[in-house]
Amino acid sequence: MADYAHILLAREGAIARLTLNRPQRRNALTHAMMLELEDAFRRVRDDPACRVLVLRGAGGHFCAGGDLDAMADMPPKPEEGARDPLVRAYRQFGDALLALDTLPQTTIAVVEGSAVGGGFGMACCSDVVILHDSARFGLPEPKVGFIPSQVIPFVVRRLGEGPARDLAVTGRVIDGAEAHRLGIGRYLCRSESEIEATLPALLDDILKMEPRALAAAKRLVLASATGDDRAVLDDAAESLVGLLRRPEAAEGIKAFKAKSLPGWAKRRVKEE
Repeated sequence: MADYAHILLAREGAIARLTLNRPQRRNALTHAMMLELEDAFRRVRDDPACRVLVLRGAGGHFCAGGDLDAMADMPPKPEEGARDPLVRAYRQFGDALLALDTLPQTTIAVVEGSAVGGGFGMACCSDVVILHDSARFGLPEPKVGFIPSQVIPFVVRRLGEGPARDLAVTGRVIDGAEAHRLGIGRYLCRSESEIEATLPALLDDILKMEPRALAAAKRLVLASATGDDRAVLDDAAESLVGLLRRPEAAEGIKAFKAKSLPGWAKRRVKEE
């Protein structure tokens, strides 16, 4: 789909795969990588053939947060009263996370190894998370004097205030089993072979969903977490009626009654 320096993005049929590709640094984030991620998420959003995005890290780690060497290499502090240019640079990662969080397609994060700071945030912005036993999550940035600024809203939304406060003030790193218990991930796999069995089955389920109905349902779930209930319910009613009046709904109802598959339902093994 596109050429990047620090990530890989490709689509096979309806499935896009994005790989964080700085394995020598455990896929730690630089500003250039953050810009690439935002661009990649927008490409996926605008690709009508894409129905699922699978996000993964190369080399056995998901993402070790911000690259400390890159963060230490700062431009000079601006003159008194001038806005620090670093503010906009770091705020940009928040836009990348929002782009991931609001994709109309289903997003699946496969998390192995380190997933701290920005990696933690990307997992929390994914619809479904598959955890490897080696996964390690945390917000350790205050230990070295700064904060995981742009990931905090997404971590709080995923875990709830209590667990997020615990992790924020202790800096402790949790393992895959505790991440599973806290609801960061739905699936906990003990081996690569378990991941390779879990992911295809999950893709098969998702590809049976009608794309516009799935996107509407996802949008309403996100709105329910942050929006006014009445506004969300109004939007939901409008969305439901609009979907019911499309021919896809009639086809889906007919197929359901006949115990068959509608035209949009893909069989991953045969068609992808």
